[in-house]
Amino acid sequence: MNSLSSLDIESELSYVYLNAVASLAGMSCKLGSRHDDNRGIDAMVTAWLSPSEPAALTEVSFNVQLKATVTTPADDGSHLSYFLKEVSRYNDLRAATIAVPRILVVLFLPSEATDWLAHSVDDLVMRRCAYWVTLRGAPEVMTMSGTTVKLPKAQVLSPEGITALAECLSRRGHASYPVV
Repeated sequence: MNSLSSLDIESELSYVYLNAVASLAGMSCKLGSRHDDNRGIDAMVTAWLSPSEPAALTEVSFNVQLKATVTTPADDGSHLSYFLKEVSRYNDLRAATIAVPRILVVLFLPSEATDWLAHSVDDLVMRRCAYWVTLRGAPEVMTMSGTTVKLPKAQVLSPEGITALAECLSRRGHASYPVV
């Protein structure tokens, strides 16, 4: 009998997803400590890049807040919606006073747990995917019940997507929350 709750399994799958994508992109992915988690950081990713221009950094890091859900997101054509319950996490993620950039990663899983993962001797398949967004520059939230975050559908957390983010950071760029 499984002693983990469905939410615990969803959470673990979000770690597995991030680690697999970062590994395939040639990046390091480390789980955060209890102290990191208290600040809304579940994992730290480090990328090593070949300089694309003279002033580019060859090593960049960013912190990740991971979420997973079986709730089908609202889709406006270019963004998926996710309701972030913890306003303190939202504020941690939107802070402009931090040196290491932070992103929110949301893994959208199928509604049925039996569809989350398929395994055979030839394949290990996780169903659906995760998207990332930075909340830097997002508006302040006045309610304590939470807020809806818009995740750009173009920002799939894939090896190519995470590499593009690292390359932006290597040029000392800062992604900003999308204005919707």
